Amino acid sequence: MNLSDFYYELPEELIGQEPIEPRDRCHLLVVNKNSGKIINRVFSDLTEILDKKTVLVLNDTKVFPARLFGTKDSGGRVEILLLKQTSIDSYDAIGKGKFHPGTKVSFSPDFSGEIKTINEGEINISFNKKGTDLIEKIDQLGKTPLPPYIHSKSDENDLRIKYQTVYANKKGSAAAPTAGLHFTSELLQNLKNKGVQIEKVTLHVGLGTFKPVTEEQISSKTLHKESFSITNETSDRLNTAKMDGKKIIAVGTTTCRVLETQSDNEGNLKPGVGETNIFIQPGYKYKFVNGLITNFHLPSTSLLMLVTALVSFPNSPIVFTNFKDNLIGKAYQEAIKRKYKFFSFGDAMMIL
Repeated sequence: MNLSDFYYELPEELIGQEPIEPRDRCHLLVVNKNSGKIINRVFSDLTEILDKKTVLVLNDTKVFPARLFGTKDSGGRVEILLLKQTSIDSYDAIGKGKFHPGTKVSFSPDFSGEIKTINEGEINISFNKKGTDLIEKIDQLGKTPLPPYIHSKSDENDLRIKYQTVYANKKGSAAAPTAGLHFTSELLQNLKNKGVQIEKVTLHVGLGTFKPVTEEQISSKTLHKESFSITNETSDRLNTAKMDGKKIIAVGTTTCRVLETQSDNEGNLKPGVGETNIFIQPGYKYKFVNGLITNFHLPSTSLLMLVTALVSFPNSPIVFTNFKDNLIGKAYQEAIKRKYKFFSFGDAMMIL
């Protein structure tokens, strides 16, 4: 398996630049991994497709305004994207501009930082604020960390709503779990009324989710680390649902990574708080997740490999050869033909 196996051509005009409104009126491509059937629906049709035999698992992470713009002592302009808080006054981050340990950056007259370490392109920056004061400054001065392929004309206040799920709760993500952007509060309530069980886990999305995959990562089957948590109560309910024969549908690749990380070989889900670097790729046999709701992903990314793996596992009627000939590859071509929107502000796909 090579990176080139997961490449496809996408017309630039199909990259979503603004979220679809209303959120739940986006296209939904339904893919049956057993029969190979591909059906075009609308996202709000979930109330017709799902029933009391299914469980939706959501990622309740909350995006914070992680992009900061500042000026070095030398006068050079820089951009810093915060990834993960490492102490009460510091973050791991990546930066646009030239840095070295000791570089000082001013973000406002009373808010500044100093680069402490640099490691493989990532920096650690220590600020002159800490605790809640630091969080308040980031909220005040930071910008929504949209992916570089989105050139939205919305103002910052609108983006903080648009690039956030309606159930976002635990702040810590440098990118949105975009599969969840399609849900409205009304749709979630309608699904509950239908008997669909809804559970939540947390995984804080880091920039590594979107980084190009290396051949070394494919060989080692490990990725960047991302922080997650599953409560005892949630794991108990999910294990009970699994034993009762319900289908577990992960909303987003981030949710999927949490559930598979915390599942043992017998398919039992463990609670816990930690970090995961799991790399799900074709050949992986899912232990807990039965289905997936997801967006359409960039070529040659770990996200695309994860989705492909769900329909390409050992003893499956569909075995992976290459992306183009795989069921997911065919689904992507169907979406392109029908002019679906792709990536973070795009349409959705569900694998059942």
